[in-house]
Amino acid sequence: MDFTLTAEQTLLRDGLTRFLATRYDLAASRVAARTGGRPDIWRAFGQDLGLLGAALPEEVGGTGGGPVEVMIIAEALGHALVVEPFVDTAVVAAGLLRRAGGGVAAALLERIAAGDAVVVLAAAEAETGDDWRTPATTAVRDGDDWVLDGSKIVVVGAPTSNYLIVTATTAAGPSAFLLDVDAVGGAVGGALTMHPYRTVDDRWAADVDLVGARVPADALLGEDGGAWPSIEQARDEGAAAVCAEAVGCMRKVLADTVEYCKQRYQFGQPIAAFQVLQHRMVDMYMEVEQSAAAVQLAVLNLDGDAATRARAVSAAKATVGRAARFVGQSAVQLHGGMGMTEELAIGHYFKRLTTMQYEFGSTDAHLARHARITAPR
Repeated sequence: MDFTLTAEQTLLRDGLTRFLATRYDLAASRVAARTGGRPDIWRAFGQDLGLLGAALPEEVGGTGGGPVEVMIIAEALGHALVVEPFVDTAVVAAGLLRRAGGGVAAALLERIAAGDAVVVLAAAEAETGDDWRTPATTAVRDGDDWVLDGSKIVVVGAPTSNYLIVTATTAAGPSAFLLDVDAVGGAVGGALTMHPYRTVDDRWAADVDLVGARVPADALLGEDGGAWPSIEQARDEGAAAVCAEAVGCMRKVLADTVEYCKQRYQFGQPIAAFQVLQHRMVDMYMEVEQSAAAVQLAVLNLDGDAATRARAVSAAKATVGRAARFVGQSAVQLHGGMGMTEELAIGHYFKRLTTMQYEFGSTDAHLARHARITAPR
């Protein structure tokens, strides 16, 4: 598997790494976590670095990149523990809008690429769990409008978003609708209520209640009842991007752990000299490299047919989920009690690696999907 980066991709990686090293250290990350994000950084991602349009076509202000560029960006953001909703907006929501097409979607994609809008997908529900195909939220046609009723949970990025893409079941089947959060008393008629909270990994999310939320006819993205293939693809693209982000987190955690073990002395020598700890760090390294390879395989298959894409993404999600658990827990153990303090980066990375195991489908859910896809017929 040849995964050599082009000159342009190498420049993207190196430029983003330098930007984050100078403007997004751990202290900046914690400030963003407390406030829900930094608007100046988000605009820089869009206008200065072109990250938010990296996978978008040039006609909407993007740079015409693809899954490889997304992987490079996500890994760098994970390494710096960036809390801004890049995956949720620039990968998942932008992918749904791009495939839906139309003037409304195109105009919003231009705003995303420029860093002027935050759009996130509201799909998870308490009633349906990991099953996004049959949302309990309903949408009923009423004249020229649609009326939505239901609830969504753990919508990451919702408290700072301008738009939500809400999945709902119509008479024709699963559909997706674009809701303007800023239009208070307008399109949604004040019938959208958010319950924001800070997540364990220092991001901001919200539970969303929709009670008679009225939206215009053009809020429907794509065909009525035909949204599932695009939603499934967006979920796989989000899972692959989160896996790449996890690889960036694990590389940082491993490097910090090795450095700490070189500096921490016990019995007159650095603990890095103890063979049993060397074995543990080698095991951590192997898990990181296996995860990186699985992510690369998933990225190369994102543009393939649905079955091939699903098999590769689920394999990556299961591999990364196992590795994130092992690497995160091992790093905390090797750091001792310091591993979970607020002052040390390891504890923050550990919490992020823990939540990544459940984003866009849990490790167990992806193991089960991979087993179904690869089962003998």
